Amino acid sequence: MLVVCSLFSFFGCDKKRLYEENKQIPNRIWNNKNIVPFIVNIADTISLHNVYINVRNSGEYTYSNLYLFLRTAYPDGKVSCDTVECILADISGRWLGKGSGDVWDNQILFKRGVRFKKAGIYTFSYEQAMRVENLPMITDAGLRIEKQ
Repeated sequence: MLVVCSLFSFFGCDKKRLYEENKQIPNRIWNNKNIVPFIVNIADTISLHNVYINVRNSGEYTYSNLYLFLRTAYPDGKVSCDTVECILADISGRWLGKGSGDVWDNQILFKRGVRFKKAGIYTFSYEQAMRVENLPMITDAGLRIEKQ
């Protein structure tokens, strides 16, 4: 019960957040064909927003970074694709982000000061772009959009 109350109070005070969703990677193994989509209805075309990539990894993850292909599908049908490097550990191998036990949460700024030009449905899709077909020990991937 304490955990539920803590979550409500944590998310209830987050007035900047427009959207946030995290999706679990099945069996902690991210296959390079497993696309992780986030469908967001954007109504505000005036405010500036920050867009973040959320990554949760196990301490057993064998790399210090994560490459992603991030596709954005816009309401008008246009699609853009970015290659993004998410740094998860520093040069000495110490995990970045917030840790709890063997799990590390990172929130990586993808774009700052974004103004969504059209209202409507945006789809953000992640595809792991590491040089392995099955990437172990990434447990969750997420998207956060907040007012700047």
